[in-house]
Amino acid sequence: MVSLYSAFANSPSQSAKQLFARRSFLPEHQDSLWQIETGFVRSFTYLEDGTTVALGLWGPGDVVGKALSKSEPYQMECLTKVEAAILPIKEWTLLTETLLNHIQQAEELMIIRSYKKVDTMLIKLLAWLSKKFGSEVEKGRLIDMRLTHEDLAEILGSTRVTITRVLGQFEQEGLINRLSLHRIVLREEDIWYYEI
Repeated sequence: MVSLYSAFANSPSQSAKQLFARRSFLPEHQDSLWQIETGFVRSFTYLEDGTTVALGLWGPGDVVGKALSKSEPYQMECLTKVEAAILPIKEWTLLTETLLNHIQQAEELMIIRSYKKVDTMLIKLLAWLSKKFGSEVEKGRLIDMRLTHEDLAEILGSTRVTITRVLGQFEQEGLINRLSLHRIVLREEDIWYYEI
């Protein structure tokens, strides 16, 4: 099976890569998609009262764009420095695989947000992030996305204060180590009791 990244990289009409600063936004194009080469992006919308609703988290090899969503507004914010290239939808041969990827991620996040307790939601989210985007380090898996407490709260529909409290609890329990620049090391072998 061809990966989304390799299919794009081999595309004859690949456009030039563009660089985006942390916390900047990928421009919206109705007839084009963004191929993320490096860095991390979150897609989100707003409710009428201004509440932010996370729609997805994306990294290298993922494809994002307004054309894949009916949400209005739809924004794509760079969580880190991002290198991405624009691709016209007409030339994207793996559109079905891209749509399936978006549907599967939406389902995974919906399940995580369905837990009743914030601590359970947060540990499930950290486990999901570590599997999807993490890298193996000496004491666990590093989530190097630079997600702030506010970012995590918005993903889970919680508050920044609650997320800060729960992260402190996780750190005291030895489930995580917090590093500088909002990076987290998750000790996956110690989270088994949240599976019950």
